[in-house]
Amino acid sequence: MKQVVKWAAAAIAAACISASLPFAVGHADDAALVSPIFGVKIPDGYRDWKLIAVGEETGLDELRSVLGNATAVKAYQDGAAPFPDGTVLVKLAWKRKPVAGLDGAFITGPATTVQVMVKDAAKYATTGGWGFGRFVDGKPVDAAQHETCFACHEAHASDQDFVFTRYAH
Repeated sequence: MKQVVKWAAAAIAAACISASLPFAVGHADDAALVSPIFGVKIPDGYRDWKLIAVGEETGLDELRSVLGNATAVKAYQDGAAPFPDGTVLVKLAWKRKPVAGLDGAFITGPATTVQVMVKDAAKYATTGGWGFGRFVDGKPVDAAQHETCFACHEAHASDQDFVFTRYAH
């Protein structure tokens, strides 16, 4: 009985923490949480990954960070090109919120998107070996928006294995 109570308390605590995250996802097998076209999902535990770089998108008035799994971090550190299969990059974006009294200083405001790139050369052969996912509030956006992912990466980063982000040392 004591074990059941401990397990239930742990489950409730985990559910409360997950619900408080802006992009928490449910079960990995939930088809509603998979991006159209590529079948990519938000990876479990991505918030604990290492920071690759930060950026700003002035046109969208956003602050962004890119996180990478262990495979991505090792590839960046080793200067590996192209990235190996198993590389996963996650870009988080938030609206910029000005800091009162500090002209030009910003902090993160409301979250806007989570974007995911997964390297699997065989599975995503027609898109440079990369699968893409774009999510708002933990749910994938429509297929039309996913169709633009590779076109943009191909046009602007094809000479860098279709990856925009450089490792911030």
